[in-house]
Amino acid sequence: MTPRVMQEPTLLLLTALADQPRHGYAITQEIRKISDGQVTMRTGTLYGALERLLKQGLIEVHREEVVDGRLRRLYALSDEGRERLAGEAERLAATAREASRRLGVFGSGAAGSPRPSAATS
Repeated sequence: MTPRVMQEPTLLLLTALADQPRHGYAITQEIRKISDGQVTMRTGTLYGALERLLKQGLIEVHREEVVDGRLRRLYALSDEGRERLAGEAERLAATAREASRRLGVFGSGAAGSPRPSAATS
């Protein structure tokens, strides 16, 4: 069975963990950076998503540490999470290539406008 299309918050969260393990606050900052400030993930949404992704096996707890008397977990992509993210990245890239092709980015003329003909009368 083919996995469902990944929702944007999941895509952003997995992308934030793709290059290194991060704790919750660092994940939210990375998501903001990746989305060019367009997405701000709230704390409740983030930790709910992290729990769901842990249960799905897409992420894992890399380590736990105590900072200022509080437990802090660092999360990392699991092997399965890395595979799913790579597949989703390829799917999105293919869709973007097709959209660009249809818009004429790689050819001449704008979408919906006729291309100039070689012969003129």
